[in-house]
Amino acid sequence: MNRESERIYDEFLVAAAVTGDQPALSRLVARWQPRLLRHAWRVLGDGARAKDMVQEAWVEILRGLARLDDVAAFPAWAFRIVTRRCQREFHRNSRAPLESENGEHDETAIVPESASGEFAAELSIVMDAISSLPGPQRTALALFYIEELSVAEISVATDVPPGTVKTRLMHARRKVRALLEGEAS
Repeated sequence: MNRESERIYDEFLVAAAVTGDQPALSRLVARWQPRLLRHAWRVLGDGARAKDMVQEAWVEILRGLARLDDVAAFPAWAFRIVTRRCQREFHRNSRAPLESENGEHDETAIVPESASGEFAAELSIVMDAISSLPGPQRTALALFYIEELSVAEISVATDVPPGTVKTRLMHARRKVRALLEGEAS
């Protein structure tokens, strides 16, 4: 399914879920759970805490779904709820973001299972470069390239002005490029 038809399908699922269609709601949760979990992991850097925050976010998402004016706004809105949950968790525990309990990054949270061979090795190098970025830059980069959100949607999802999103993307691209060029030499 191409990206545009996926967005249309998500919009249909949201609209159907608002009307009380339980199978549509189940499909919506199944489609969005991995994406929201990856986002929470990118913000917090801890898989267990990310799972907890996404679970709490789903409660808020399901409660507020009927109040969502534009079903096309669901992606940015859902990511924003997860972002805010993660920020509250961070402030509540005063832990540094992007530090997991065992000090390692869980790349399975963002590397596709279908990656294999030489592609997997190259992807691993890129993911290492991305994981070395500061949290806000890594989040903006992932939302833009992996989740394919627009700058405006990322602005909503991360609760920062569009100019800040653009700046984070610019710095993230430069840092990843520098790291990857250093890897080649």
